[in-house]
Amino acid sequence: MTEFLYTAKRSDGSVIKERLDAGNQTELEDKLKRDGLSLISATVARKSDSQKISWLDKLSRVSLVDRMFFTQNLEVMVRTGFSIAKALKTLSAQTSNKYFAKIINHLSSEVEKGKTLASAMRPYPKVFSSIFVNMIEAGEVSGQLESVLKRLTLQMKKDHGLISKVKSALTYPAIILVAMLGIGTLMFIFVIPKITSMYAETSVQLPWATKLLITTSGFAAKNAYYVIGSLFAIVFGFFRIIKTRRGRRAYHALLLKTPIFGKIIKKINLARFARTLSSLLKTDIPIVQAFQIISKTLGNVYYQEVMSIVAEKVKQGVTVTSVLEKNLKLFPPVVTQIIDVGEQSGTLDTISEEIAVFYEDDVEQTMSTLSTIIEPLLMLILGAGVGLIAVAVLMPMYNIVEAF
Repeated sequence: MTEFLYTAKRSDGSVIKERLDAGNQTELEDKLKRDGLSLISATVARKSDSQKISWLDKLSRVSLVDRMFFTQNLEVMVRTGFSIAKALKTLSAQTSNKYFAKIINHLSSEVEKGKTLASAMRPYPKVFSSIFVNMIEAGEVSGQLESVLKRLTLQMKKDHGLISKVKSALTYPAIILVAMLGIGTLMFIFVIPKITSMYAETSVQLPWATKLLITTSGFAAKNAYYVIGSLFAIVFGFFRIIKTRRGRRAYHALLLKTPIFGKIIKKINLARFARTLSSLLKTDIPIVQAFQIISKTLGNVYYQEVMSIVAEKVKQGVTVTSVLEKNLKLFPPVVTQIIDVGEQSGTLDTISEEIAVFYEDDVEQTMSTLSTIIEPLLMLILGAGVGLIAVAVLMPMYNIVEAF
């Protein structure tokens, strides 16, 4: 990645000069377009040695919790009268994540040179998302940075809450599934062949289930490395495919149609859409730019595409509701009707927050009951698998006993 020093024009005609990492100038132009900016000129920027962040540092990641506490502490320090540069300098010393500490320290030095906080954050898109930077910029311009930081903290807490609920609900089933697959594979390769080898020495007619078990386990035992290698290749290939545009679309379409989980994914995307829209509009970010930003924050590609369409249609004077109504599989009638009321009454920012609260509570309740639905299902699958193997192994024993 190369750092570019660029000049770009906003949709309102104002010009900005910033730094941003990109693979080349075309990629830089694409990134700026997604932020509603038009590139005027760009040159490769030079960093002083003190500002460089090593490639080893970039392997580190800045978690949502790190960013959440950074924003919360920055809001408290700004509210209590700290200058932004001093607050950042203090936070860099307190941050345990060394990579993030270097970034915050760099932000402090850039602000001391006269840059705005948003401008200093923009070269770190993997740490500070477009919604984060744009809200900070709007807060600095309007003189409401403190309230914007508080809103960002709330947004991140809500995101963290949703993610935590989903992870905690799915961790146990995921562990059980992985354990079942692992133990089952090891049994087929090492255990079952030893148990079923005795049947090869008898002339007793074997049931079809036992024959299938012997054939499968025998193949797995003789080709253990190929079987394990194939499993790794399938997993690797799956992740490679879903990174492609077509693969990602197919995967996301499948997720939306999956029983139980499809509804949860829709609720999470609706909650994030409504929460982000409310936060952006309350920060006085133009509605077109708000939807452009939202299109990059949602997890499902189909929701992202609808948000991009909304941004384009709103430019042409079309209402948000009319676009959402054409996508009722993604946006239920109750959402489109509430959005319509918000558009007509001019309260879209507050009414979208109510949608967010509704779906966040709904997801929380669903996640709390999900384990009670999945656990019995997993036990049935596990019991059925163990039962079939037991029947296949034990039935020939009865036949052998009867033969003698």
